[in-house]
Amino acid sequence: MTEQHSPWAQPDTQVVLAPVGPAPTIQRTAEPPRAAPGYQSGRVSGLGAPPIVPPPTWGTGGGGDDDDDPVKRNKRILKLLTGGAIAVVAIGLVVILVSLMTGNATTPGGLFDRRAEGPSDTRPELARRCPPPTIPPELPPGGDPAPAGPRTVDEESGISYKQYGAPWGPWDNVWADQGELKVTYRTGQHFVTEPDYNAGSDYHATILSGHVPAAVNDGMVLDLRCVGDQIAADVRISFYPKGNQLEQISAKDLTLGGRPGRLIKFRLHFSQPGLRAKSELVSIALVDLGKPEAAILYVSIPDTHRQFDYIADEAPESVRPI
Repeated sequence: MTEQHSPWAQPDTQVVLAPVGPAPTIQRTAEPPRAAPGYQSGRVSGLGAPPIVPPPTWGTGGGGDDDDDPVKRNKRILKLLTGGAIAVVAIGLVVILVSLMTGNATTPGGLFDRRAEGPSDTRPELARRCPPPTIPPELPPGGDPAPAGPRTVDEESGISYKQYGAPWGPWDNVWADQGELKVTYRTGQHFVTEPDYNAGSDYHATILSGHVPAAVNDGMVLDLRCVGDQIAADVRISFYPKGNQLEQISAKDLTLGGRPGRLIKFRLHFSQPGLRAKSELVSIALVDLGKPEAAILYVSIPDTHRQFDYIADEAPESVRPI
């Protein structure tokens, strides 16, 4: 059997390496560096290929693959719906906040007030301003008979009253006050106390009657105090110079011709260029006839003819229902 020895057991052998000479030189012609197509010199290296730029993606921005992916498409739709819902809620909150700040959310006719409006109040002005008492008193039936002598009869108002001789004559005009109740005076007596005192206007002493609607159908008891105060205010602003001063004389409830009535008496003080009268005695008599209308007697006596002041009491006391 041949004995094998390890190659490493061989005696060291000296290896001599030959010196390496210089590598042969290769001559190349120098060329200027060239820029890649599509690029400017000085911005990028001339080595390598230019980068590939993908074309822009149009549409939803999710890429063409998103339209084919139902999961991504559903997520995108969910985002759109969520954004729209948030916008609607935000707008609603802004509207509610503005309504609350301006008071339109709770006041009648506001944002949340959608109740149907009730019918408008069709009652006459007097019935709205001066409603009857809750429990009306018993009214005497009919009225007292008219005394003998000449009388002025107002069929429209439902009363008659004493007729006076000269200088009084029949009323031939129509006066309508400019106040709240718009009473029209068509019947009565008068005489001119100052003719042509203001560019063709005459000043009068008057005894006039009228009426004011108080109810729509059935008769009613009136609040004569309220009615009298309103008529007195309407007379002042309609037939007398502006800025007149009121001197109250009396205001009392009484019976006129057997019917409930009220008599208001006062003097108005005023001053107007061209007018000699500086005051006037006024009496207003109201009569509740148990009808839809309240009868009115209006008496005015200028201070230039004080001899007729007694008529401010006598004429109302002569009133009778017809």
